[in-house]
Amino acid sequence: MKRLKGLLFCFAAVGMMLCAAAMVLAGGQSEATQGKAKRVTIGFSSPSLIGGQLDIQNSLVQPAEKMGWQVVTTNANGDVAKQLNDIQYFISLGVNAIVATPQDSAAICTAVQKANQAHIPFFTIDRGTTGCKIAMTVESNNVQGGQQAAESLVQYLKQKYNGVVKGKVLEITGDLGQNVGVQRRDGFDQVIKKYPEVQLIEKVGNWDAAKAEQAVLDVASANPDLDSIYLASDYVYISGTLSALKQAGMLHKRGEAGHVYICSVDGSPIGLQAIRDGWADEASGQPVNDFGSLVLRFIPQVLKGEPVQPGPVTEEGALWSPSKVTINKDGTPVLELSTVRVTIDNVNNPHLWGNVSVNK
Repeated sequence: MKRLKGLLFCFAAVGMMLCAAAMVLAGGQSEATQGKAKRVTIGFSSPSLIGGQLDIQNSLVQPAEKMGWQVVTTNANGDVAKQLNDIQYFISLGVNAIVATPQDSAAICTAVQKANQAHIPFFTIDRGTTGCKIAMTVESNNVQGGQQAAESLVQYLKQKYNGVVKGKVLEITGDLGQNVGVQRRDGFDQVIKKYPEVQLIEKVGNWDAAKAEQAVLDVASANPDLDSIYLASDYVYISGTLSALKQAGMLHKRGEAGHVYICSVDGSPIGLQAIRDGWADEASGQPVNDFGSLVLRFIPQVLKGEPVQPGPVTEEGALWSPSKVTINKDGTPVLELSTVRVTIDNVNNPHLWGNVSVNK
């Protein structure tokens, strides 16, 4: 409760931004009052621009601009209170819709309530909200991503130990204050915990590369018989993981004695390169480059007052297709996009996010 009161207090600072509002929209509100057609303006709140977050932002901004829409972007730099202030700023501007990737899936509901009061529809991409209903979320099926990683590891351990699934596994989670961090952990754990002879060592990484690298170094140094590492994000963690294994004298390529099997979620450019180079083995590839364009597909209907309905969503040639919109326990329509298991056999597929540059 104290934390929420503190976050609510932060909204007061936004009053200082009100004078800038008219300048940012450059007269868009005056056009609306005159009944003229105006350009759609979206506020996009990024939690940070580390890892894949810049690609996620670009996946929205670039297609929106091609549609003739305006996108006002902010970067919370990992600060929950700043993200709430950023969203209040969008509200003060009178944007048509707000899209966010939450830094904290529960805390952002304070901002959602403010947007609802202003009759501005609220969407999220990459991560969802916890405890409040919004217009829509577009994200990867993160439970599936964790499950795919665990299933690939089970096959590896079974082969390594002559049909017996056993060994020592390190799991580096994401931020467990976000639904995506919880889902990637839970998906992996649901599979791996079926095997009692697997010793699972869990360390919370919080999407912090330095913290994760130190955790890998500590665990690897204390456990030279470590069989595998599961990374909730190869974009954030793979470089530090390889560095830590090298420091511990345990960095060996696939097929070499002492190789530590690395599986992950993301399928980022550096994650795929690690598979090509033989350091990593499997990644559950996300369709990050489609998050923004897909939410843009649904925003116009919501602006017309037509809520997103459950049902199938398809796109020719997309690796995630078909997927479907379902309604979660908070009443939010969620489009969960399938992840793709990536190994050395398909790592060069040109349709994988890690092989597609959205920074053009």
